[in-house]
Amino acid sequence: MGLSSQEIMYRTIIPFLAPVIKDIFMQINPDNFNYLEEIRLRCAQPLLLKTGAQEWAVNRQGGLEKNLAAGYVVCEEDIFRTLISISDNSLYAFEEEIRRGFITIPGGHRVGLAGQVLMAGGEVKTIKDFSSLSFRIAREVKDCSLPLLRHIYQHNMPGSTLLISAPRCGKTTILRDLARNISAGNHWGPACTLSVIDERSELAGSYRGRVQMDLGPRTDVLDACPKALGMMMAIRALGPQVIITDEIGRQEDIAALQECINAGVTVIASAHARDLSEARKRPMLQEILACGAFQTLITLSRRQGPGTVEEIIRWD
Repeated sequence: MGLSSQEIMYRTIIPFLAPVIKDIFMQINPDNFNYLEEIRLRCAQPLLLKTGAQEWAVNRQGGLEKNLAAGYVVCEEDIFRTLISISDNSLYAFEEEIRRGFITIPGGHRVGLAGQVLMAGGEVKTIKDFSSLSFRIAREVKDCSLPLLRHIYQHNMPGSTLLISAPRCGKTTILRDLARNISAGNHWGPACTLSVIDERSELAGSYRGRVQMDLGPRTDVLDACPKALGMMMAIRALGPQVIITDEIGRQEDIAALQECINAGVTVIASAHARDLSEARKRPMLQEILACGAFQTLITLSRRQGPGTVEEIIRWD
């Protein structure tokens, strides 16, 4: 059984915070952790928590305030001490992750980084003089994908499916649970061999090569691997029946999707768009939709909480 929201905070988030902020969090009413999605530390700005559509400042006594001016003001030392903690006293060891703009910590939580970006040859070399950190809380919501399975499966096998929504509507959480249910087998079909191409290290939440999320017993993960390259690698070396990946939308993704179709591999993926109409206005997504890779499109929103299903379209 997975950790509760409170256990997630006390075991996998709070230990990585700077001492002063850790002390503040130990004073927060634990019930306030139940819907926590983000923690924001910005130098010389109030400490902020985000819970769904709500945003709160946290005062020195751990109280939540709507008035941002009442919040504890994060200092440079808080940023530095938190960074040292999440990097295990060695920022150099996380050089590649820093270049990508985030560090993953145990539990699969992602800490976004902001500061001075140094470029070399048109690419990010590193980030220094860090000014803010954004903790994005990773949670497993087991069986949240069950209502979608009957729409995804065809003839006892999952069909290629695209999930679309605006950001923070539950796409990644649902993809994670789909991986677990498809890999393990379920009421709608037998277990499948599955590959997860996790370019942004969010689906599996891998920490130092170890998958932090339950993606099922027959799932292989290519962590921090570009999607198009990862799909090709999986087809050639891992023999998947199903590939799951997050946030497609680049030109190279189209060729990789075609290769998957030709190889008879199901692809379940996500993309950013509020609905089908908006997706069709984006050239790359329009091309992806037109290539015939997907049989089902599912639109999500936050209307009744993350993962609210707004529309299901089938192209048979």
